[in-house]
Amino acid sequence: MDRKGVIICGVVGFLGLLSAATGFAAEATKIKASEVRSVGSIRCEYPSSPALGLGLTAVLALMIAQVIINMATGCLCCRRNPHPSNSSGTIAVICFVLSWFTFVIAFFLLLAASALNNRHGVDSMYFGYYYCYVVKPGVFAGGALLSLATVALGLISYLTLTSAKNNTDQGWGNAPVPNQGGVAMGHPQFPPQTGADPVFVHEDTYMRRQFT
Repeated sequence: MDRKGVIICGVVGFLGLLSAATGFAAEATKIKASEVRSVGSIRCEYPSSPALGLGLTAVLALMIAQVIINMATGCLCCRRNPHPSNSSGTIAVICFVLSWFTFVIAFFLLLAASALNNRHGVDSMYFGYYYCYVVKPGVFAGGALLSLATVALGLISYLTLTSAKNNTDQGWGNAPVPNQGGVAMGHPQFPPQTGADPVFVHEDTYMRRQFT
């Protein structure tokens, strides 16, 4: 993995942990039914709670993480040739789609729970009876878990696609040069002979040839 990939994974992982941590903190600090007091016949008094700010922080961190991972990965479902034709590309697309599915659910859970937790002084009517509304247990926690799932799926999609791309590039870079049919082209391997090698002639033979 190159330096860019390390930075992307580090930032997205940090934002995912931040979203999950603030979501669980909102779950722990949300207004409980035992803390709400009924004032009069149709009015509820809610205590102050940091769950609203924590929930909105979780939503913002999750949204930024999703934007970063999608910018790094690209829209896999929109391109004509989005991924290599192998199992790694299929896994990347599946994780990409699932990350968007969990992101939408987590986003609306955290946002709705944050807004409903801040309904100070408002009551609801159910079958003719007024009651004080509070966020049900587990809503913030569910959004926090889905935030972790969203970031994990996004990182898996990014790392799988990057690994498949690197393997493809290395395969093209190390491809052998095709055979040229066994025909040697270009300069000859052996230099041409510039002249005949000298032949040793015995002195007596040379003298006999001269007297002949």
